[in-house]
Amino acid sequence: MNFDTDISSLNVTIMGLGLHGGGYSSAIFFAERGANLTITDLRDENILKPIIDKLAKYKIKYVLGKHKDEDFINADLVIKNPAVPLSSPFLKLAKQIETDISIFLKFNKRPIIAVTGSKGKSTTVSAVYDVLHHFKNDAKLGGNITTSPLNFIEECKNNSGSEVILELSSWQLADLKESKMLIPKIAIITNIMPDHQNRYSSMDEYVKDKKLIYANQTKNDFLICNFDDEYGKIFAAESSAKVLFVSQKALPINTEGAFLRDYKGYVRINGMEEQVLPKDIKIPGEHNRLNLLYAALVLKLSGISSKDISKGLKNFTGIAHRMELVTVRNKVSWYNDSASTIPQATAAAMNGARTPFRLIAGGTDKKLDFNGTIDSFSQALSIYLLEGSATDRLTVFLDNKKISYNGPYNNLQSAVSAAEKACNPGEMVIFSPGATSFGMFNNEFERGDQFRQIVLDLP
Repeated sequence: MNFDTDISSLNVTIMGLGLHGGGYSSAIFFAERGANLTITDLRDENILKPIIDKLAKYKIKYVLGKHKDEDFINADLVIKNPAVPLSSPFLKLAKQIETDISIFLKFNKRPIIAVTGSKGKSTTVSAVYDVLHHFKNDAKLGGNITTSPLNFIEECKNNSGSEVILELSSWQLADLKESKMLIPKIAIITNIMPDHQNRYSSMDEYVKDKKLIYANQTKNDFLICNFDDEYGKIFAAESSAKVLFVSQKALPINTEGAFLRDYKGYVRINGMEEQVLPKDIKIPGEHNRLNLLYAALVLKLSGISSKDISKGLKNFTGIAHRMELVTVRNKVSWYNDSASTIPQATAAAMNGARTPFRLIAGGTDKKLDFNGTIDSFSQALSIYLLEGSATDRLTVFLDNKKISYNGPYNNLQSAVSAAEKACNPGEMVIFSPGATSFGMFNNEFERGDQFRQIVLDLP
């Protein structure tokens, strides 16, 4: 299908408007090009109203709270939200299925830096972009980080521009399986942890989707893997690309990549070692030090000097919802780690705390394993749990370990207030749920926004 000439004659159905930007950007893309557009979403108008209001000037048919067969049968093209499983019976009625990522890749002529992984990918891509755009001001960032690449698609239709950095979830990668259009110049898999097991039948199926990030790479491309992760060596053995590793410890002498030594970061390429990460960084947690090391290696491969990389990453302050310092009140530091949706991420946040802390956690279950993470909870001065199916499972583990907790609370305000009353100067409060947000919140971003506002409203 020729998207440049045929869009105005197309019947397009967007399945899943969503709240993260992909559906909205797809709607803008097709509406502005004259397509006959239908948007269908299982959520009702009250939830989607902020997005619908932004689209008010366009002629769009909405089918909300349900899906109808005819909207898929009569569509020339269906644009699916990544959250919609490919097994949906409605998608089986579609003539052609695309996503905002696949549409972008059909037009894009710029080199791609693609990042996936269970955790750390948003911090990694943000750090890469934060430094890279100082030297290449037309560099772009999009994907799972809630900015659709369709927002800057017109600027990427020629091959004279700088790199496009894409954060890609396993679901977004799965949607690209048949297209073979994703050929990153640099691909990164930060780590593999149990995640989305409410959506996948097994870890093997989840990992299989992650592997798609390097499936079409050649010997002229780079794949960056985690040397400390058992899956990293599997990915390296399978890939056709030149493989570089990242490690928390010094890499073997003949292994190229990046590593930490005495809290400083170094890259080793073509046998040459250079420091790229200082000991003092602004974002807390050893897991974030590793995320910055991924960024440093990507920046080095993109032609940025080691001195500029070190200076840029030292000043990187992190991103919203990922160990974000909200404020310091009465000498108590409040951190928003709402993007922590798996127990391992919450454990990493706790293990990275350098001062005494209190923890707010809990939420909705997605069939994840708490084994191996529970001992980290004993580090907290006190724990405040939000209601939810994950919390129901978590409390069993905590009870078995005789780790005390408060709650569960049926709202975030109550949990924050309880934590605030217990705090002493010099402590920190970490909001790191270790679970999904559904039930009490629409998504982890709304959850983090609410936490930030509640904290800022404290006396």
